[in-house]
Amino acid sequence: AEGLRLERRFVPGSCPRVVRPGDFVRYHYLGSFPDGTRFDSSYDRGSTFNVFVGKGQLIAGMDKALVGMCVNERRFVKIPPNLAYGSEGVSGVIPPNSELHFDVLLIDLWNSEDEVQVQTYFKPEKCPRTVQVSDFIRYHYNGTFLDGTLFDSSHNRMRTYDTYVGIGWLIPGMDQGLLGMCIGEKRIITIPPFLAYGEEGDGKEIPGQASLVFDVVLLDLHNPKDGITIENQQVPESCERRTQTGDFLRYHYNGTLLDGTLFDSSYSRNRTYDTYVGKGYVIAGMDEGLLGVCTGEKRRIIIPPHLGYGEEGRGKIPGSAVLVFDIHVVDFHNPSDSVSITVNYKPSNCTILSKKGDYLKYHYNASLLDGTLLDSTHSLGKTYNIVLGSGQVVVGMDMGLQDMCVGERRTVVIPPHLGYGEDGVEGEVPGSAVLVFDIELLELVSGLPEGYMFVWNGEVSPNLFEEIDKNRDGEVLLEEFSEYIRVQVDSGKGKLAPGFDFEKIVKNMFTNQDRDGNGKVTAEEFKLKDQEAKEEHDEL
Repeated sequence: AEGLRLERRFVPGSCPRVVRPGDFVRYHYLGSFPDGTRFDSSYDRGSTFNVFVGKGQLIAGMDKALVGMCVNERRFVKIPPNLAYGSEGVSGVIPPNSELHFDVLLIDLWNSEDEVQVQTYFKPEKCPRTVQVSDFIRYHYNGTFLDGTLFDSSHNRMRTYDTYVGIGWLIPGMDQGLLGMCIGEKRIITIPPFLAYGEEGDGKEIPGQASLVFDVVLLDLHNPKDGITIENQQVPESCERRTQTGDFLRYHYNGTLLDGTLFDSSYSRNRTYDTYVGKGYVIAGMDEGLLGVCTGEKRRIIIPPHLGYGEEGRGKIPGSAVLVFDIHVVDFHNPSDSVSITVNYKPSNCTILSKKGDYLKYHYNASLLDGTLLDSTHSLGKTYNIVLGSGQVVVGMDMGLQDMCVGERRTVVIPPHLGYGEDGVEGEVPGSAVLVFDIELLELVSGLPEGYMFVWNGEVSPNLFEEIDKNRDGEVLLEEFSEYIRVQVDSGKGKLAPGFDFEKIVKNMFTNQDRDGNGKVTAEEFKLKDQEAKEEHDEL
């Protein structure tokens, strides 16, 4: 009897596996007689021929011809009648004693003993966590058949495939093949049909009995039980205070996904992110991750989606994404904070203390909590001069300069609500910033009792009005009044409130006397004012 003749028309470069008896194959074929007449074709039916090899389900010659084939190999096979349909033939199709020619292309190959095959072709150096049963993951994949034909790709849809693993949301082979993966890992997962879509296929792109090959990259991984994770903490040496619920924080951050994709950064906007913490103004994971931090601290906060932006995501953040925030705390305060005063040096002789109305001359360095220098009188080479308690400086500074003696040095920390508030000073002081002033008091001129702009050092003349009214016309003008006060001050008989402009004070005093506002003070107007002043003096 004549034997089987084989011609290997095409053999692929890579052939990881060949057909053995007992394997299941899917192949396409053209069947013809030696004269070229075609009697059958799987291509016409639009589906492969699917069968076990070596189990007598095929003509003997075909059972033999398929053995040793690779996927994507093409064989031209000549089968003599004794290994085909013999002397009987097939009624109406194949005459008796026909030699048959088959042009065969192998599409798929598996065995019922197969398991899921996993081939990792890229693994990141660091792998702190791997996929476990009940984890939720986000991954990209290309899905092909064993012959390389693409049937599906998440890349084409431009969105990840998001699913729980190991709880039956996926085909069994995928549920198994994804276990143990790291973020960033790339795998090829090969799945036999009985762990995929089985005999029926999926009714769409995937035919029955098809092996599937998934090329997978894992982007994201969390478990619904996860809380936040805090890593890479860098805490400053001195940390006297840590954030608590209700504090107001200013911090910088970079926000990335687990695969390193940057979705947001405060640095790029060149301004801190400012918020209350623990009050629900930020995502839950951030509210928690910002508690217990020091000024100057850096930390990484890893937030699972149920404590972040959830299944919906937001902006550049995809649904169900784990978020990684690298934060740097610039400063924080509490709305209930007052001014904090630390005395760094006090002279031994410290009896005269600054009070409201005193004229002070002092040097200062002003900086932010992170040490950024804002301003310094030293660089200007002259002191800063103010009247204490008169609103010439921010409230916190008026408080910080109280009860200080000449030569004393202090550090005054001023929260924003006693400083420059939420707005700050354009281009100089950031909004909501805590300020640190190093102060040295150099000179103190005692002020007058509260409410006074001028006091007599000795007795008051009984003929005051006559003395002022030089030209005796019964009216005093601003010039006369001003001249008189100047003489009193220069001769030491009277004293003006320190730190104010002479013209301003005198005009103020004059306007107080000029009851009817006509620009002149009469003896009558003046007298009344003098009585008032006298009574006040007597009390003192």
